[in-house]
Amino acid sequence: MLIAALIGIGVLIAADQLLKYWAVQVLRPVGMMPFLRIGDVEILDFHYLENDGAVFSSFSGMRWVLVACTSVMILVCFYYLVRHYRDSHVLTIGLSLVIAGGIGNLIDRLFRHGLVVDYIEVKLFHFAVFNFADCCVTIGVALLAISFLLPGSKAKQPNDSVEIEAESEESTDA
Repeated sequence: MLIAALIGIGVLIAADQLLKYWAVQVLRPVGMMPFLRIGDVEILDFHYLENDGAVFSSFSGMRWVLVACTSVMILVCFYYLVRHYRDSHVLTIGLSLVIAGGIGNLIDRLFRHGLVVDYIEVKLFHFAVFNFADCCVTIGVALLAISFLLPGSKAKQPNDSVEIEAESEESTDA
């Protein structure tokens, strides 16, 4: 399962970088392209944007703070993935998505002069412009929340093995 997670992380990073390459090469020259319409209702557009901040342009201009925070988050998630990948498929997938999305945006921050390429715009209710890596992080965090809230989740109960060992020692003493 760990090997599959690492391969999945690599595939997601590659997909993110290919989509960003497409956005820079094709979308940047035109700025915006209509994408999904239902009748007269605009649902999604491709809209080229370079973001030097985080969510909703927060921390704008704070490249190295964002690089440091993202790097720490990726390292913590990698550590947790390696230690707990056997606990839950939902946990493993969630961590893999967060890691892949974090690395995808980290690549931009490091190699595009601190600018993250965004290109998906939800027109239906005028949401933010975001990218595939952002989708990975968002879905990954939702899956992590689900994995911690599921009954019987080993991720939620880290001391289970200690309690089981203590119970078996008590029963052998009796």
